[in-house]
Amino acid sequence: MVAASTPSAITRLRNRLEGPNTIGNSRRFWTALALVVVALIAFPVVGGTGSQFSLFLVLGLLGLSLSLVWGYAGVLSFGQVVFFGIGAYTFGVVSINVPTPAGITGAVFAGVLAGAVVAALLGYFMFYGGVRDVYVTIITLVSTLVMLTFMAQTAGSEWTIGSAALGGFNGMPAIPLLTLGIEGVFTFQFVFNDLELFVPVLGVVNIDPFYYLSLAVLLAVYLGLRVLVNMDFGRVLVAIREDEDRTRMFGYDVERAKLVAFTIGGGLAGLSGVLYAARNVYIDPSVFQLYFATLPVVWVSVGGRKSLLGAVSATVAVEYVRLSLGGELALVVVGALLLVSILVLPGGIIPWIDDKLSDGRLDVSDVESPETPPEATEP
Repeated sequence: MVAASTPSAITRLRNRLEGPNTIGNSRRFWTALALVVVALIAFPVVGGTGSQFSLFLVLGLLGLSLSLVWGYAGVLSFGQVVFFGIGAYTFGVVSINVPTPAGITGAVFAGVLAGAVVAALLGYFMFYGGVRDVYVTIITLVSTLVMLTFMAQTAGSEWTIGSAALGGFNGMPAIPLLTLGIEGVFTFQFVFNDLELFVPVLGVVNIDPFYYLSLAVLLAVYLGLRVLVNMDFGRVLVAIREDEDRTRMFGYDVERAKLVAFTIGGGLAGLSGVLYAARNVYIDPSVFQLYFATLPVVWVSVGGRKSLLGAVSATVAVEYVRLSLGGELALVVVGALLLVSILVLPGGIIPWIDDKLSDGRLDVSDVESPETPPEATEP
């Protein structure tokens, strides 16, 4: 009798990262992804400091949060910037009051937790309160406007938490530089353009340590979400997205699944807000403005809301174009991209490219298309 061979560590890892709910389940994809990561690592040395590009990577986390909530759970949310802003402000308040390495490290976790808790509270009242479909979208949009209105009037001295003044539209300056660790044991400080390296041929170059932190966090979150959406939980989310009532009839706790996804999305948005505030050492209520609230919807729609890779790619591309153009022209271009994606490529650019690379043949392992039957989620 021949004993069954034990899968290698790489095979076991790929089995977790690959599945029917993600694009890129081949060695060709992983080779291409590795090359992209290597190029991104080399970019600050070859192409510049990377300080502006770090902003795109930070916002990529915000795009991923909406991709999970909308693309997989089917909940269109304009409230991701609420959790983004709450995470940023929480980080600012805690880090200003406790500006030690341990305090700033704790502020990072506090910001992520604050985003997740607020999302959990809002999601609980929506999902267990019977709110569905477009009404969830309206509530998240109203939540954004409420936060904008509230934070705009926090300019007085009475809106001071310890040593941290919220500042209204003047914002909260003097957020300390991001320093992780424990004083006297180990510390890592992530500051912009503050690290000089000697590179052969290129000579001395300045690089941004924060850029590499953002890249590492984004890559880790992307891979982690790939594992999550390809687990049984991810299959349940896809079934809810496709047919919520039928999924409930199969005995699944639809409200709990949506609440968990919404909470995770809130935590990821909070993490993005923490890094945003740490990068700029400043935060103000503009993060709650309606224009900024619509941007994640544009990113995810253009890239492909049912694709994690699409969310990240489109966030970087759209933000690069938007910030390069600036002004009203940027608004026109972003609006045109959204219209084209809805009218011409409703599935998003990345899924369309994936179909073209596959010569248009349907891959039975790819269930990101709307035609997927909910039966695939049966236990």
